[in-house]
Amino acid sequence: MKNEGSAKTLVIAEKPSVAQDIVRALTPVAGKFEKHDDHFENDQYVVTSAVGHLVEIAAPEEFDVKRGKWSFAHLPVLPPYFELKPIDKTKSRLSAVVKLAKRKDVGRLINACDAGREGELIFRLIEQYAGGLKGGSYQTLGKPVQRLWLQSMTPAAIRDGFEHLRTNEQMQGLADAARSRSEADWMVGINGTRAMTAFNSRDGGFFLTTVGRVQTPTLSIVVEREEKIRAHRSRDYWEIHASFLAEAGEYPGKWFDPTFKKPTGDDADPELRADRVWSQREALAIAEAVRGKAASVKEESKPTTQASGLLYDLTSLQREANGRFGFSAKTTLQLAQSLYERHKALTYPRTDSRALPEDYLPTVKQTFEMLADSGMKHLAPHALTALNNNYIRPSKRIFDNSKVSDHFAIIPTLQAPHGLSDAEQKLYDLVVRRFLAVFFPSAEFMVTTRITSISAPTLPAARGSLPPEGAAPGLGRPGDPVRVGHHFKTEGKVLVKPGWMAVYGKEAAEDVADAKEGDKGQNLVPVREGETVRTESVESKGLKTKPPARYSEATLLGAMEGAGKLVDDDELREAMQEKGLGTPATRAATIEGLLTEKYMFREGREIIPTAKAFQLMTLLRGLGVEELSKAELTGEWEYKLAQMEHGKLSRSAFMAEIAQMTERMVKKAKEYDRDTIPGNYATLATPCPNCGGVVKENYRRYGCTGADGNSEGCGFSFGKSPAGRTFEPDESEQLLRDKKIGPLDGFRSKAGWPFVAEIVLKYSEDDKNWKLEFDFGDDKKGEESGELVDFSASETLGACPKCGGAVHEHGSNYVCIRSVPTEQQPTPTCDFKSGKIILQQPVAREQMSKLLETGKTDLLDKFVSMRTRRAFKAFLAWDKEAGKVNFEFAPSKFPPRKTAAGAPAKGAPAKKAAAKVAPAKKAAAKKTPAVKAAKAPRKTTAATGKQPSAALAAVIGEGAVSRPEVVKKLWDYIKANGLQDAGDKRRVNADAKLAAVFGKPQVTMFEIAGLLSPHLN
Repeated sequence: MKNEGSAKTLVIAEKPSVAQDIVRALTPVAGKFEKHDDHFENDQYVVTSAVGHLVEIAAPEEFDVKRGKWSFAHLPVLPPYFELKPIDKTKSRLSAVVKLAKRKDVGRLINACDAGREGELIFRLIEQYAGGLKGGSYQTLGKPVQRLWLQSMTPAAIRDGFEHLRTNEQMQGLADAARSRSEADWMVGINGTRAMTAFNSRDGGFFLTTVGRVQTPTLSIVVEREEKIRAHRSRDYWEIHASFLAEAGEYPGKWFDPTFKKPTGDDADPELRADRVWSQREALAIAEAVRGKAASVKEESKPTTQASGLLYDLTSLQREANGRFGFSAKTTLQLAQSLYERHKALTYPRTDSRALPEDYLPTVKQTFEMLADSGMKHLAPHALTALNNNYIRPSKRIFDNSKVSDHFAIIPTLQAPHGLSDAEQKLYDLVVRRFLAVFFPSAEFMVTTRITSISAPTLPAARGSLPPEGAAPGLGRPGDPVRVGHHFKTEGKVLVKPGWMAVYGKEAAEDVADAKEGDKGQNLVPVREGETVRTESVESKGLKTKPPARYSEATLLGAMEGAGKLVDDDELREAMQEKGLGTPATRAATIEGLLTEKYMFREGREIIPTAKAFQLMTLLRGLGVEELSKAELTGEWEYKLAQMEHGKLSRSAFMAEIAQMTERMVKKAKEYDRDTIPGNYATLATPCPNCGGVVKENYRRYGCTGADGNSEGCGFSFGKSPAGRTFEPDESEQLLRDKKIGPLDGFRSKAGWPFVAEIVLKYSEDDKNWKLEFDFGDDKKGEESGELVDFSASETLGACPKCGGAVHEHGSNYVCIRSVPTEQQPTPTCDFKSGKIILQQPVAREQMSKLLETGKTDLLDKFVSMRTRRAFKAFLAWDKEAGKVNFEFAPSKFPPRKTAAGAPAKGAPAKKAAAKVAPAKKAAAKKTPAVKAAKAPRKTTAATGKQPSAALAAVIGEGAVSRPEVVKKLWDYIKANGLQDAGDKRRVNADAKLAAVFGKPQVTMFEIAGLLSPHLN
């Protein structure tokens, strides 16, 4: 399509790689492009890209309630419009794209973002942000917009897409649905989280309780499974196993009832099986009845085939990588992104499609040729076999446009990778093997089912597979008429032709589907037709029923993907059929978010919900807003958004419904006036420390209920969730039993900041009862009181790196023996001390010993930044220059990128970067250095810093300062002047100078940051 006049067309893709593909496809028909820093350009087109979302929606400032001020007084938050704000880490990219869109010589825009709802939203938000906010709504740039809709990225498909551009009006329904989904998620997530937080914080503190349209139903799936596990009552049952001797040898068999029918209905017992017997007497009777007896054999063998699994989408790849290698969903996504972005070895990974476009056959053949010539000895022979045998042919199972959504399945690219890490290589091999296998023929098996029957007389006991209230078959007297036989089943599945399983080599036996345990690849000894065999041995095995298995990440991802199956309504299930809970790109982040917020934790590969998760589900049920925990909410939204895409529902009508739902949810929480929420609560085994009564749980507290467990008790109680961290039942039991617990992490201050503390129960003389208190492990108490510390029963961890003295555990720290008053040395001479928990990362004794011996710990991965609240990994290392333990970060596994001049990219370590630069001629080096000098740390200037008020300057000095510098200087002043309260180190007593800053004589450490804001301009 030609441009009108001389105006150029700006093409905005979603990712840089797509922009490059578009340029390559257009070059033969539109002319050569010149490459610039952030775009490509020729006489007709300017091609640029986002890097995913560049803009996010946010409430206008007057509606934005900051953390720490969340209360029902500010709810619900229903802004009349949403402002757009740049995403911090991609601000420069947004500025570049907006600048291009506003160029006077650009007369038309083409949305080339991914073909789907999210791609439409990315472009629309960029366009509106560029147009600006006027009168409460965003304006467009006034330039025509068209849509490039691509299902395939081949050059021919891209050129065809440019010949058939869609109009802006055609895409309006999809754009409305995209924006509505984004705003509705914001309204429900923000209001739900703030309402539940406000409800849970009524007793004081800050109890962050996050909810969301995707995360809460996901959590509900895990909680409901755990409830079934806890409710399960194990039952005894028996199986009867026998070994039969035929002419060709022995074979095993297991007793079963051929008349058994699987029970149906709501009251059906799911534990009933055809091969289970429910009393030991019955099992022994059956074993005795068949022991040593002759038996007849009937056998049926039939061939069967099994096709390879489909190509991977992200969720199926995450599930398999979790099952095979133990990779978390987040890790798998990170590895796949690295293989896509850095190594160019895999196609786009954030996809929900398991098929390829119908025009992709030539590219697939080229990929097989690349693999055959790649030198990858474990993969190349299989690629060569497929090429030589013409396996790569059109197939609807593989090539189907109707099953390709925004992106197609994950497959290898035409680029053979080099320098992969061990984990990257594992994931790459997994994808390549599936890609190869899907084109190979089906595996062929011979499946044999052998029924061995033993005639047996009937005893008064009756039928085998029913529970004890039925009767069991038994043993009669010789000569009794034969009425009932006993039957044993043996199954074998023999691989005849491996087909695609050859690609997996020795793993093939593990991939045999539907084979019983012990039967994988089992080759049964043959029997002649009509042959009589003898029961060589028989035994009854006593077993117990098991509860359902806990979710792993693999099975939880599957449950999220198939969440539509949990929906009863047919229309809603249809709407969710291809969606599930979240998208492949967001499911890993959803799981990680629930782990970060302490709703769940990992134990091995199992995912287990915490007490906080059960408390949230109890709250939602009790308030009558359980729709937040149901998959139906997503189903209903998807159904209505699909109607909006097709013009059958207006955006305003949908958003009005969301506003009503939000108001109702907040109202339910705000108006709830009962003391507790109905729920399934625990009774603790340890008695009340005050009166010996029974201590029971309710929604908010554990409290004494008197000797009979049903009265008001003596008044003893303690909160279940002090400072926003909910006790697990065993933690509550330990606290009540030992009067202390910890140090524990996960607490939050009133301002929302995380902290670590011990908790103790102390007797209050004033209240004549026990009360819960935080103990921050102030190890200077002994020094201040003159109390000597005794380390005689303590084992040393190593030598102090400062003075060589022994290092021991003391309170919440590891300390040098010379840093506290002891009998041997009453006056401390050293100040070495390091916390046992640092930024929520527990530091085990073994790690501290390693640090003292070698200078640093292993790489620890559970630190949480106080500034960003994100987890990070680091070593703890002794910093001799600073005289304290500091963080040491692992070198990046990615080599530094080079600029055009060969210098390392911003952020690369200077020494390592210099080593990467090729040596230049000496003469040239003198004239033009190959590497720019490393940048010095940025200094705070009048332009970049803040000016303190006169009152604050009297404390920290004059001159521009950054906020972190203010806090550091302030604490230095507080410590230097001994202003921490002697009785409570969390409080600061203001002197004359600080009183002018704080406006009151005493503040807590959590208040300080908020009180500084008015003093910084």
